[in-house]
Amino acid sequence: MDIQFLTACISTTMVLLLLGMVVFFVLTAHNLSVYVKENINFSVLISDDMRESDILKLQKRLDKEPFVKATTYISKKQALKEQTEAMGTDPQEFLGYNPFKASIEVKLNSEYANTDSIAKIEKQIKRNTNIQEVLYQKELIDAVNDNIRNISLMLLGLAVILALISFALINNTIRLTIYSKRFLIHTMKLVGASWSFIRRPFLRRNFWIGVCSGCAANMLLWAGASWLVAREPELVAVVTTRVMVMVTLSVLLFGVLITCLCALLSINKYLKMRASALYYI
Repeated sequence: MDIQFLTACISTTMVLLLLGMVVFFVLTAHNLSVYVKENINFSVLISDDMRESDILKLQKRLDKEPFVKATTYISKKQALKEQTEAMGTDPQEFLGYNPFKASIEVKLNSEYANTDSIAKIEKQIKRNTNIQEVLYQKELIDAVNDNIRNISLMLLGLAVILALISFALINNTIRLTIYSKRFLIHTMKLVGASWSFIRRPFLRRNFWIGVCSGCAANMLLWAGASWLVAREPELVAVVTTRVMVMVTLSVLLFGVLITCLCALLSINKYLKMRASALYYI
């Protein structure tokens, strides 16, 4: 392995690592938004007149709805216990009765976690006359969706900018490598070699630069992702195997395509040049 090949691999690896990190953050941001939205819930407060068996039947019906990810039934006794622990005092002692209602906590699938969808769901649930109220935090849901939208747009813009910067940096590295071979390219033209014959070794070399650099960048990205998950196990819901496979394929594909494309552009430039022009570039 010659020093030019190694230098090109290291330079390209650093650029692909940067690009891979952006792809990683874009994909994990999507998973994170789904995770956050699916942890947004609303409470269905139930009338005291409704029997527990009927409440459990209602819960089963809700579980079958397409907008529901999961439900949790909280009885009056359980609600009293939780609030007593939270407040440090039992409201039943001075009120003489349990002031809390039985409820069903509903977690939504991410695509339904917006105020418009919840408003429709609320109307559907309230058709049951035993439902007293549906409680949810409209401002929180709007804020979450606005923040996710803004962050996604920022990451998308950053990805485009860094893709252009990556192309420029890799192109510069490869162009300098081929620049040093410009007289060799001209000599091969003089002895009658076809353009495709001259291009072939350069394209093959840069193909392997792309492969080696992509593999090296991917190893570093996998190591970083493993360290993150080991440090914060809850991130396993965000840093999934699917995300890492997509990052791996993106980095490898981009590495090969960009190195071969840059090599092709640079070679064609010198193939078209006259001999006298080679001394002035």
